[in-house]
Amino acid sequence: MDFKTAQEKLEQAKAELETALQQVRAHDPTPKKPKKPPGTARGIETMFRSAYRVQMDLTALADNKANMMISINAIIMSVMLAAVAPKLDANPWLFIPTTVLLLGSLFSVVFAILAARPRVSHLPISLHDLRSGEGNILFFGNFANMSEDEFAEGIEDLMTEKTLIYETMTRNIHGLGSVLNKKFAFLQVAYTSFMVSLILGVSSFIGVFVWLSQRTN
Repeated sequence: MDFKTAQEKLEQAKAELETALQQVRAHDPTPKKPKKPPGTARGIETMFRSAYRVQMDLTALADNKANMMISINAIIMSVMLAAVAPKLDANPWLFIPTTVLLLGSLFSVVFAILAARPRVSHLPISLHDLRSGEGNILFFGNFANMSEDEFAEGIEDLMTEKTLIYETMTRNIHGLGSVLNKKFAFLQVAYTSFMVSLILGVSSFIGVFVWLSQRTN
């Protein structure tokens, strides 16, 4: 093979390679940027601090909403049972509206209690489990069953390893978010039940009053 032929094949190979690169760029016009290193320690701490504060504020908000729903439904049920229930014998037309309000309030208060009920894991966690990435030493439900010496040793391990600190805090935030998700799901059912029962109950009372007035006339 002479020099001219080798040069032609080299130029042909370059052309084919350029064509292949153009096709790749056409399918992926925005090449992936290299992964950036993590931010400064202060920025990471600020992010975790903000995330914790938001989760705790939302937890307090969910508990307040649950307590409010429990109080309102308890008042409605007390009034209905104390004032309306004894009059059902003389006024049977009150049975349907009263039943609707009572059942709706009961359903709502049950889910509000489920939202406010504490959720604590009592699974025994050892220091070896924590070092293996199981459990969370920052959550009292995990370290409450540990001895004081094991807990102190686990905290020392956590303080000496920066990566382990961030991983533990990340798991803790995820656990708080999972609990919040369940709380607000229960609250959504509680508020929906309260709204539906209130609308149906009041509509039933109005319908019965209209029916009685027409019947009397």
